[in-house]
Amino acid sequence: MARWEPNARQRLVLAALDLFGEQGYEDTTVAQIAERAGLTKATFFRHFPDKREVLFAGQEAHSLLLAEGAAAAPDAATPLEAVGAALDALTASFTAEQREFAPRLLSVVAASTELLERATFKRAALAAALASALSKRGVPELTAGLAGELGAHAFYRAFERWVDPASERTLTELARQALGELRSAAAALG
Repeated sequence: MARWEPNARQRLVLAALDLFGEQGYEDTTVAQIAERAGLTKATFFRHFPDKREVLFAGQEAHSLLLAEGAAAAPDAATPLEAVGAALDALTASFTAEQREFAPRLLSVVAASTELLERATFKRAALAAALASALSKRGVPELTAGLAGELGAHAFYRAFERWVDPASERTLTELARQALGELRSAAAALG
């Protein structure tokens, strides 16, 4: 096995996506993922705690980017302007390669109850990270929580649009658009 080849983590993610798509999440083992990637099971576990996490790696980094983006917003920024800055920081980290395999990721997650539950947890964690960052800016708890939820919703709405091959806009542009749409929808509530 090619132990010292670069990009082991990425190879494991792509191998998992392939196998989950071919035979389903439940019927795929860590050993199969490692073998498909040309790595050992031990290497898999150096990168991921279990097979579910291979698809959700980077959650901590995403939460950190959101928090840093919100913190870097100008002092006079409204809560939603700070959320916009946070979304800019997060979306700028996504690559063309991620866009390429994202439709397969969404398909694999949609086909598994366990993965859907994990995706829901990740979404809640991103909203909580945003809310916490806003609270540190002095935004009241209820407002920070709502703004965090809107930010997470905007990100996922934009991500689903971004993975469409017909879309020519950047993830950052789509996230800003989604946030604007959500702001309008919230204002229409009365």
